Amino acid sequence: METENPVNYKYMGRSFNDLSINDDSTAFSDCNSDRSGEFPSASSQNRRLLLACANSENSDELIRQLVSDLDSCSIDEQKQAALELRLLAKNKPENRIKIAKAGAIRPLISLISSSDPYLQENGVTAILNLSLCDENKELIASSGAIKPLVRALRTGTSTAKENAACALLRLSQVEENKVAIGRSGAIPLLVNLLENGGFRGKKDASTALYSLCTVKENKIRAVEAGIMRPLVELMADFGSNMVDKSAFVMSVLVPVPEAKTALVEEGGIPVLVEIIEVGSQRQKEIAVAILLQICEDSVLFRTMVAREGGIPPLVAFSQSGTNRAKQKV
Repeated sequence: METENPVNYKYMGRSFNDLSINDDSTAFSDCNSDRSGEFPSASSQNRRLLLACANSENSDELIRQLVSDLDSCSIDEQKQAALELRLLAKNKPENRIKIAKAGAIRPLISLISSSDPYLQENGVTAILNLSLCDENKELIASSGAIKPLVRALRTGTSTAKENAACALLRLSQVEENKVAIGRSGAIPLLVNLLENGGFRGKKDASTALYSLCTVKENKIRAVEAGIMRPLVELMADFGSNMVDKSAFVMSVLVPVPEAKTALVEEGGIPVLVEIIEVGSQRQKEIAVAILLQICEDSVLFRTMVAREGGIPPLVAFSQSGTNRAKQKV
């Protein structure tokens, strides 16, 4: 597996660092939101779960029973068990380890392949919530979760797709899983979610793609899946609240030649120039970093930047930006 490390760039005889394009601490929020429905009613079963969340001894007993119910012949019992395990894992972090140790991961993974959309959604979301615990990530992946999660990303409800993207992001935080996720067919589906999903879907997809595309072969898969078009469109839409996230994803892609070409073909240069003109300070810095990468070895691309009127805003940015920013231009 080839993971690209930060490099130094040279432009017009000047050398400078990696331009802090990996300073993404606030561009991406953690993919950890379980926003599908909570309790549909104040039933005795739901009150039981609330009690269990507050009482460690009760939660141990309840978890064992719920894991057993996952193998029930009754779909209704499976649904209720998956729902309650999902919520236990969401609302009390220590339950995530208890649920995994009780043997829930494999039966929950099997539910992800269910033809019942509600059962699939709860299976996906329970796995997502369990994956928030670092100790569970390797076990989830080694238990065969990646392919079912990719299937849910293709066929699930909008919530299942969003939560599958989040779960794949969590698993991708184990470096060895990135190639397996890419080879499972996840990248084109995440690109599709980035292009066609709602705001949360776009956010979750961009975060997962940012993590996965630190591996070179996943960068190429993303470019081949047409990622540059939605990235450019989102960067051009300042009302999308996706400019920063899209730019950070683009910044990890453009080191590969295929991405540079695709960015230019999709009209990315005028969009980057506009960001340098009117974007926030951080957006301007990311845009400058991307332009430097695509222009580094291409007289043609440098000429295109000049023709788009990029020189005046770059000069202005070099004079008015922070000391760090001034070193980039």
